[in-house]
Parts: sequence; structure tokens; C-alpha cells
Amino acid sequence: MVSEGMVALLIPIVGTVGLFTMIVFLRKFENDEKMAMIAKGMMPPSKSININPANSLRWGLLAIGVGLGLLIGHFLETSLGFDDEVAYFSMIFVFGGIGLLSSYFLQMKINEKQQHKEE
Repeated sequence: MVSEGMVALLIPIVGTVGLFTMIVFLRKFENDEKMAMIAKGMMPPSKSININPANSLRWGLLAIGVGLGLLIGHFLETSLGFDDEVAYFSMIFVFGGIGLLSSYFLQMKINEKQQHKEE
């Protein structure tokens, strides 16, 4: 019979091979679709990547907020004797929200400066 150790070993191997196969087939079908469009005289859509600096600001400040929340949650748990679930989850949400709010207000200031420059 198959042991639990063998199954535990096969799961990541099968998952990795399956993921690789899926990526290869998706790329192949995408290429076939573009070639069919070219054969019919159509222009395939180009992939243009638009990087929005506001997203980077938002995610960066959210990550900083979550990191601070984990740090403060650890302090609350060890020093003040809070329950670990209460300390960590509350501080993650509080500081994550503060990070998102600060990114919102910073983006508003940036937008105002850009509007004044354009005028």
C-alpha cells in the first residue's frame, strides 16, 4: 500500500509539474491565438504594462502598517499580557488601516500638486 510519507512527497512534485504544464499550455494557446489573428490580417493586441505609482505607495504603506501592527501586537502580548489573537489581529488591522489612510492622504497631496503645476 502507499504510505503517508510517499503521498506527502508526491504532492509537491505533482503540483510543480502541473503548474509548469499549465503555464506551458497557456503560453502555447496564447501564441496560437495571436498567429491565427495575424493569418486573418488582424492586429493582435499588444501587452502594455502601465505602472501606477499610487499602487506602489498604497502597498508599501500597507506593508509598513502591517509590520508595525505585528511588532506592536507582539509588545502587547509579551509586556501587557493581552491574548495573542486579540493583540496581533487588532494591531494588524489598526496599523494596516492607518497605512491605507496615510497613502490616501499622501496621494491627494500629490494630485493637488500636479493640478497646480498644470495650471
